[in-house]
Amino acid sequence: MSTWANLGLQDSASPLMEQLIFFHDHALLILVMITVLVGYLMFMLFFNSYVNRFLLHGQLIEMIWTILPAVILLFIAFPSLRLLYLLDEINEPSVTLKSIGHQWYWSYEYSDFNNIEFDSYMIPTNELTTDGFRLLDVDNRIVLPMNSQIRILVTAADVIHSWTIPSLGVKVDGTPGRLNQTNFFINRPGLFYGQCSEICGANHSFMPIVIESVPTNYFIKWISN
Repeated sequence: MSTWANLGLQDSASPLMEQLIFFHDHALLILVMITVLVGYLMFMLFFNSYVNRFLLHGQLIEMIWTILPAVILLFIAFPSLRLLYLLDEINEPSVTLKSIGHQWYWSYEYSDFNNIEFDSYMIPTNELTTDGFRLLDVDNRIVLPMNSQIRILVTAADVIHSWTIPSLGVKVDGTPGRLNQTNFFINRPGLFYGQCSEICGANHSFMPIVIESVPTNYFIKWISN
């Protein structure tokens, strides 16, 4: 989860989020290079007193400043397209979780295991324990096995919601009447926090999501109980 004075992205807990961070750094490096170059040229214009009375056209420089940005955009576009296809890939999921958005809570269904169903509400501030996180903790956490391919199906019962876990690189819109899906792979144990990232009602930002990632044998015991 995000902590105090954390200006960067959250630490990744899935391969997809690692790729998103790599692409962010790649695009940011290109942006810094362009900013430095343009800033240097603009700065030098203030101190450049050279004039050319016979300059009527500059076809060479126009070709350069047309072709060079196109090439730079290709360096951004190809990794971006690769990442888009990776995010949509579904590889034989081990567990399927269905998430239904309501105002102002989530419902979950483990349809692979005798249709286990439960609701997940935010814990009110006056009921929080000393180790709880305000506006982020829930009464029923999602328990999922680590090192397993997880598929999530997201829909909504009333208005548009968005199931978002930043550290896993997952953001799926839940739309009434539609069933959207995505996949993720959790590569370490822990607690991962998220919230609904759509704004479609009062107090709507306080729809927290908590995933508890556990080893597979612990997950099987949890399902059995």
